[in-house]
Order: sequence, then structure tokens, then C-alpha cells
Amino acid sequence: MSHIIYLQETSSTNLYLQDLLKKEKLPEGSVVVAEYQTAGKGQAGNSWESAQGKNLLCSMALYPDFVDIENQFIVSEIVSLAIVDLLSNFTADVRIKWPNDIYVGEKKIAGILIENNICGNAIESSIVGMGININQEVFESNAPNPVSLKQLTGEEYDLNLLLTTLVENVFKRYVQLMEKGKAAIHRDYFNHLFRKEDYHIYKSNHECFCACIKAIKPSGHLVLETDQGEELVFAFKEVEFVL
Repeated sequence: MSHIIYLQETSSTNLYLQDLLKKEKLPEGSVVVAEYQTAGKGQAGNSWESAQGKNLLCSMALYPDFVDIENQFIVSEIVSLAIVDLLSNFTADVRIKWPNDIYVGEKKIAGILIENNICGNAIESSIVGMGININQEVFESNAPNPVSLKQLTGEEYDLNLLLTTLVENVFKRYVQLMEKGKAAIHRDYFNHLFRKEDYHIYKSNHECFCACIKAIKPSGHLVLETDQGEELVFAFKEVEFVL
């Protein structure tokens, strides 16, 4: 069982774990979990709404020093797949919206924030922040499309049991990466992508266009092919899914 630190409240589990790692090297897989975050962070500084005691809010320490920095997106892939593995036990159509939001249908159920500490050409440590909407029934922020597991199924869930399974899933995917390499992980990630099939509307530089997902580069860049046959490559925040 992983070393788990339970907090009633913190500004951010990522920040809390980051401060701990500055003082000592915790065992790999150590987890900080909080009932409530006063300043929960999403990608690119976005906030993460979560009612107290209703959802899974946690951060895990990994030391993927066997991964070079050119391939660091693989850490995001294994964590995304671990959450898909968890939620697929309870509901259908769980997908990964590039780069690492988790969707059920057209609604967002989970977000991931990974902060890598780089040493030379390798990742010294990864702080893996995960927020998964579980038992929250009402969302009050202006986020466009949140959903929780309870809203989807009508059931109430034991957060501690889900946390245990989530940690196990991350380790399973992590071991898969170590033992079998990147190819199988990358294939599974691509196969679970949101809107992987057919053409959809995207927006970049204030212009909309129709395209399909062609590939994800090892760097994490999204490769789209327009309905005119043009290939376009985007980094995170350079393109928007029009929902």
C-alpha cells in the first residue's frame, strides 16, 4: 500500500507535495489527498471547483528517471489511462480529451496537472495532481460542462475505496511502461481519445476549421488533418475543441 497523507484542507495537494519533496525524498507512489482545496489548480493556471469532501483530490509522487525529457508526455498518458481504467468500472464512454482531461460523453469528469522536475535530460520527479468529480451533485462555477460520477449513475461512492483503486491503477500503468515500453501506452492513449473518430470543429487563432485527429507525437503535440487534407501540429493551448 502506498504512503498516503490525509489532509482536511490545503491550498493545493500539488503544492503541499512539492514542499514535502523539497525536504525529503518520499517513497515512490506517496500520495497527498485532501477533502478540500482552497486553490486547486488545473492546467495553465485554471482553477478546479470541488465541494468539500465530495470528490477525489490528490497528488502522487513518481520518479520516472528512465524517461527522457523529450518523452515526458508519456507520464501524462499513463495517468490519463489510470483514471479511464477507474471510471470505466462504473460508466461507459470514458475518453481522454487531449492532452489530459477526462470526459464522459461531452462532459468533463476529471482533470490532471503534472509538474515535472527535470535534471539534465531526465525527469527527476513528477508530481501528479488528479481531481475527479465523484459525489458532487451541483456545480456552481462557470465551468461549461462538469459532471460527476454520482450525476451519471445516481450512486454514492466511497472515496477511500476509489482512491485505493486509483493508486493501484497508476502503478499498473507505470509498471506497464517500465516493462513493455512506450508503444503500448501510446497506443492505448490514442485509442481512448475524445473525438478520435470522424471530423470535428476546432478553433485556432480565432478561426474555426474542420479536422480529424491523426496522431499524438511523443512530445504530446496534437496532429490534426483538415477536411482539405492539410496536416496541422499544435502544442497545448494552441488549439481549442469547439464543444
